[in-house]
Amino acid sequence: MRMILNETSYFGAGCRKELKTEMANRGFRKAFVVSDKDLVKFNVAKLVTDELDAMGAEYVLFDDVKANPTIHNVQTGYKLFKEFNPDVIIAIGGGSVIDTAKAIGIIAANPDFYDVKSLEGVADTKNKSFPVIAFATTSGTAAEVTINYVITDEEAGRKLVCVDPHDIPVIAFNDAEMMKTMPKGLTAATGMDALTHAIEGYITKGAHALSDVLCWNSIKFIADNLEKAVKNGNDDAAREGMAYGSYVAGMAFSNVGLGIVHSMAHPLGARYDIAHGVANALLLPFVMEFNMSACKKKYGDIARAMGVDIKGKTEGEAAKAAVDAVRKLSKAIGIPQTLSEIGIKEEQLPQLAADALIDPCTGGNPKDVTVEDILAIYKKAL
Repeated sequence: MRMILNETSYFGAGCRKELKTEMANRGFRKAFVVSDKDLVKFNVAKLVTDELDAMGAEYVLFDDVKANPTIHNVQTGYKLFKEFNPDVIIAIGGGSVIDTAKAIGIIAANPDFYDVKSLEGVADTKNKSFPVIAFATTSGTAAEVTINYVITDEEAGRKLVCVDPHDIPVIAFNDAEMMKTMPKGLTAATGMDALTHAIEGYITKGAHALSDVLCWNSIKFIADNLEKAVKNGNDDAAREGMAYGSYVAGMAFSNVGLGIVHSMAHPLGARYDIAHGVANALLLPFVMEFNMSACKKKYGDIARAMGVDIKGKTEGEAAKAAVDAVRKLSKAIGIPQTLSEIGIKEEQLPQLAADALIDPCTGGNPKDVTVEDILAIYKKAL
C-alpha cells in the first residue's frame, strides 16, 4: 500500500492568503501563473495574483488553456515558461488548468518528454516536477492532490492518461471563496465528477482499508452538500463541504485507481469534447448497474453514505438503492441522463468502446470487461 500526498494543503475561506508565507519560506519570487480566460475574465485568478502583487512577486500569466487541454496547450505554455524562467508554477483553476500546469512542470524537469505523448501511462521520468502550487477553483477533479493528469492528443482523437508520482503539486489550496463564481452547471458537473472518483475509488480492485475510509466520507460530504451548492452558490457551508469531498476523494483514487466510468468518459471528451464531469455523471449509474454483482455489500455502504435508510433491505435491495440515489441526485442537479441528449449517435459507439477498453483506468474496474460489455453499457446509456 502506498499513499502519495501534497507536502502541504490549505483549506477554508481565505486560505489563499497563506501563499505569501509559503512563497517566502520556500524562496519563491518569480511565478509562472497558469489559468484560463474565463477565470481571468471573472476575476477569480485575480484573487491569487492580488496576493502576488501584495508581496511584490514577479509573475507572468498564461491563460491559453481550454477544457480538455491539448498537447498544443502544454507546449505553448512550456515555451512561455522557458522564456520567463520562473522559480515556481502557480495553477489557478479546475482540472484542465492544473493538469496543464502539471504537464509543464514535468517537462520542465524532464525535457526529453516535450512531445507530451511519451508521458502517457506511467512514464519513466527521472526527476521530480518543477514546483507547482495549485489553487482549486472547482470541487471535482481533485487534480491538486493527485498524481494523475490528462492531456488530449487532438490528432489521434484520444486522451493521454498520465500517472506519475513526480507530478504532485507541492502545495494545494482549497479556498471556498474562489469557488463561488462557478455557474450551476459547472458546479453540478464537477461535483458529480468528484462523486464518481469517490465511488470508483471505493470499489476499485486496488481499494484498501485507508482508501475506503476516505472514499466513504467523500461520498457523504458530496451527498450532503452538492445539491445545496448547485442551488445556492453562495452557501458557504455547502461550498466548503464540496471542497473537502473533492479533495478527500482525490487522496484516495490517486493512490488506488478508478474504473470504467472514467475509461468510457475519456473518449467522449477526446473525440467529441464532452465535458469530463458531464460524461462521468451521465455514465456513473449505468456502470454501477453493470458492476453491482461484484460489490453489493459496498453498494449498501454507498447507499448509507448518501442518506438512504437500508434497514430491513436485502443486500441486493440496498445495492439497488445506491444506484437509485446516484441517479436521483444527478437528475436533481440537471445532469443529462442519456448520451443522445449530448449529441452522441449509435454509430459512434463501437469506436468509443474500443477506445475505452484500452484506457489505463479499465484495469481497476471491479469486474473484468470486454469490448462487448462496454459497448452494451454505452448502448444502454444512449
